[in-house]
Amino acid sequence: MRSALLIVLLLIVGCYLMDNDAASNVMSTTDQTNIGKVKFTDTPKGLFVEVDFKNLPTGEHGFHIHEYGSCEKGLNSSGQEEPALAAGGHYDPDQTGKHLGPKGEGHRGDLPALKVNEKGSVKTSFYMPRLTAKEIRERSVVIHAGGDNYQDTPKALGGGGKRIACGVIK
Repeated sequence: MRSALLIVLLLIVGCYLMDNDAASNVMSTTDQTNIGKVKFTDTPKGLFVEVDFKNLPTGEHGFHIHEYGSCEKGLNSSGQEEPALAAGGHYDPDQTGKHLGPKGEGHRGDLPALKVNEKGSVKTSFYMPRLTAKEIRERSVVIHAGGDNYQDTPKALGGGGKRIACGVIK
């Protein structure tokens, strides 16, 4: 009886832990090299995000969770192929249609911009109180070529531009 109870308890704890973590290896969209990993963990403060990337261009880069779990190429509005367009738009389950940044009430996929050092690396962590690991699993995480002003003007979606790295969240 105790053995059966212990097995059930371990299964429950195991399922709980599996639902509260997610991660993604992130690849360059130009040459498919692994640039690092992002880990997501549910906490009482919200989703804790740990980033460890290298081999990125120096400077600020937009960083978002996108709707779909695909990093395949897609066609832009001009009919030209672009990397990672199959990831769709920013994750926006509330259908706000607004890019208001990580602390705003817009897209839930808006993460803080990455600040890459002169060696091409960034290691940072932060909390996202409006997200859970379960809801972002099987979506994608995308790094953009440019920075992010957390507005839709003067350019849409913060002006981050092309997608330079992408990974599917598991």
